[in-house]
Amino acid sequence: MENQEKRHKRRIRYRGKYPKSYKEKYKELQPEKYADTIEKVIRKGSTPAGMHISICVKEILDFLQIQPGQRGLDATLGYGGHTQHMLERLNGRGHLYGLDVDPIELEKTTGRLRGLGFGEEILTVRLLNFASIDQMAAEAGSFDFVLADLGVSSMQIDNPDRGFSYKAEGPLDLRMNPQKGFSAAQRLRGIDREELTGMLIENADEPYAGEIAGEVIAWQRRGKQIETTTQLKEVIEAALRFIPPAERKEAVKKSCQRTFQALRIDVNSEFEVLYEFLEKLPDALAPGGRAAILTFHSGEDRLVKKSFRRFHKEGVYSQVSPNAVRPSAEECAQNSRARSAKLRWAIRA
Repeated sequence: MENQEKRHKRRIRYRGKYPKSYKEKYKELQPEKYADTIEKVIRKGSTPAGMHISICVKEILDFLQIQPGQRGLDATLGYGGHTQHMLERLNGRGHLYGLDVDPIELEKTTGRLRGLGFGEEILTVRLLNFASIDQMAAEAGSFDFVLADLGVSSMQIDNPDRGFSYKAEGPLDLRMNPQKGFSAAQRLRGIDREELTGMLIENADEPYAGEIAGEVIAWQRRGKQIETTTQLKEVIEAALRFIPPAERKEAVKKSCQRTFQALRIDVNSEFEVLYEFLEKLPDALAPGGRAAILTFHSGEDRLVKKSFRRFHKEGVYSQVSPNAVRPSAEECAQNSRARSAKLRWAIRA
């Protein structure tokens, strides 16, 4: 009888003061219940597990100048932080559309925003790539304001099951939508040294691209497949073993960051998608409509700057940001992930 009873399964507890396992951070993963813990983590300049702290919120809202009754688009919904602030500016009048390609996080974010009282009468959410902004505009009408935050959400980075970070063991996936396309592990299987070297240089300006690509190919020739995040890190460590020990740890860290970025950009076709979005953006904006784009690495920023300046020269945009707007020193101190952010804006003629 006793064996048939359903035994109580204890919740996973913190092991020590700072748990290392993502799934052990149950307090951070329940922000509505453990607000004090969340506040402490943020005060330390860290992002709580399973959360995303929106960047340049004040700068974005100051530029967009959202008014009640307007129609807007958050082209990259993510955690919904920017969306929440924009909805508050609408003050119950108008409509906001939110797009995202990640079905896992989209469901969570939609539930979170609905729970805050933003119903279908003011917020429409779509599982859609922002390159399809023309499709959304055909359905909704032209937009008075558009925001695109091109950063990877902290929820994706922190979850080892998604494979976005070398810091924890997980499948080498890196897809925004794990239900479509090829994972990073699959991508590496059929690549040659020249193509991988080019990818690392073009997508991440990796200085040791040739060495890393060579080690990947050598690993595969020995019959080994790179299936996990930590295996890729091992390959990079082996490729950089020629670097003096005193400098090697930092070099490996930076090359891991750049290599994961390059693969993520490749498997999600991020540059192609961004280019398509930028080409369609003017036609999706109402006259006088405002667009703000937040980028996090030089490749993205170059595409945005080039597009904005070209359309400005052609008279499509009446104004564009003369320079990139950077987060304040205070924001960067509170959120380390803000340091690489650049905000550019444009106003439709």
